[in-house]
Amino acid sequence: MQINISGHHVDVTEAMKEYVHKRLNRIVAHYDNINNIQITLSIEKMVQRAEVNLHFNNVDIIASAEHADMYAAIDLLADKLNRQLTKQKEKKLGRNGKNQNIL
Repeated sequence: MQINISGHHVDVTEAMKEYVHKRLNRIVAHYDNINNIQITLSIEKMVQRAEVNLHFNNVDIIASAEHADMYAAIDLLADKLNRQLTKQKEKKLGRNGKNQNIL
């Protein structure tokens, strides 16, 4: 799995990179076949924004979150991403709990 972190109008510090890796590793540990994660951290006026584009099993998942604090935006992003991955996993399993090979 490859995690790319970039900044738009912000310098991405080592502390931010470590925090993103820590939050995403918790989520990614529960899901197989995640190939690539692209994260963009940006600042527009007084709004801190975190966006993610995740690719796994031929599905692209895109999420973004905004907050006044960058670390809070990363937390909100991780929560959204977890919900979307859970939804995809439930779709794959279907009603009877068996693999339906949708993805």
